[in-house]
Amino acid sequence: MEKVIVRMNRNMGFEPVGTKCSELNPKAMLLYATASCAGLTAVGVFEKMQLHPKNFEITMTGTLSTPTVVAESLFTAFNIEYNLECATTDEQARFSHALNLTNDKYCGMLTMARRIAPVTYNIYIHSTEPVER
Repeated sequence: MEKVIVRMNRNMGFEPVGTKCSELNPKAMLLYATASCAGLTAVGVFEKMQLHPKNFEITMTGTLSTPTVVAESLFTAFNIEYNLECATTDEQARFSHALNLTNDKYCGMLTMARRIAPVTYNIYIHSTEPVER
């Protein structure tokens, strides 16, 4: 299984976590490109919906047809996990809707990945609003 994590930076771009792009093998680079595309697409949807995440991280994994990465390895499944932090609980549903649109409709790399193998996704949204007692 290959795995890449990207995190939104201050410029609303996405950078790999724990590694540099130059260190990624070609299969991991495909995951990086897909996760980055999904992130940039989501940021565009957020802007249209006037949403501003506090933190945004995407984990993209791909299951390979072989136990190790070799030239003949093919992806047999993908999973994308959105981890987002927002300010209030009221924003959670709006962010969830924006991420569903990103995943199901607007991201071109995810559309292309679906032609290679099935794509599943999970959305985790945390608000930092204090709990009233």
